[in-house]
Amino acid sequence: MTKTDHYYHQSVVYGVCTLLFLPILATFLYSISSSWGATILPDGLSFKWYLQLWQDVRFIEAFGRSLLISSSALLLCAVLILPVMFVLFYYFPKLQKVFNFLILLPFAVPPVVSSVGLLQLYADSSLPIVGTPWILIGTYFTIAVPFMYRAIANSFSALNLHDLIDSAHLLGATTTQAFFMIVLPNLKKGLLAALFLSFSFLLGEFVFANMLVGTRYETLQIYLYNMRQTSGHFTSALVISYFAFIFLFTWLASRLSRGINS
Repeated sequence: MTKTDHYYHQSVVYGVCTLLFLPILATFLYSISSSWGATILPDGLSFKWYLQLWQDVRFIEAFGRSLLISSSALLLCAVLILPVMFVLFYYFPKLQKVFNFLILLPFAVPPVVSSVGLLQLYADSSLPIVGTPWILIGTYFTIAVPFMYRAIANSFSALNLHDLIDSAHLLGATTTQAFFMIVLPNLKKGLLAALFLSFSFLLGEFVFANMLVGTRYETLQIYLYNMRQTSGHFTSALVISYFAFIFLFTWLASRLSRGINS
């Protein structure tokens, strides 16, 4: 590759990054402007919209609900999927191709279709979970499983699992002890990367939350949707706060993923 080609590719990448960053920068400037009329730059700068946002009890409660739902779904996913994957990779490695196909099925059905099906299934059921956080935890669990499976599967593939377990057996450990004391510590980075990545995705989920619970259990995305008619400065501060939180978790996930690959 010549220097000219290198500079050309570099300029294209920087140009695309600039185009992607400009809307975020404009939203941030609007969120800290006291007013912005017909001028190119805002009339003044102020953080009052952020103060108003983070002093809003309704926002804090919605944010806490989103954290609770996402964390509960990911905890349930980790507790259930780790033992299943260990059994799969250790006892039935030939079934990995089948699981790779099955694990993608949640993406085959659009969220709107899944929501309508769940509403029809549980609307007249003796189990009244529609409009409660329990149905969101279940649906978020199905969303998180593919992300968790792929990230943890890469970590399992990097381990010499059979040799580790055989060595543990020679030292007198049971398979269960080897799983908790040897396998899990080696999966820690992969598990954390999967958790952070899945968490950042679940925190932004809107369709299931809107159709299954709506305002009866207002999450962060529902709060953002309901506040869209308020001041543009206020909603911009909300969007930037949400983006900063998602960026933090995505950055942590990428850092952990690079640590795994290295």
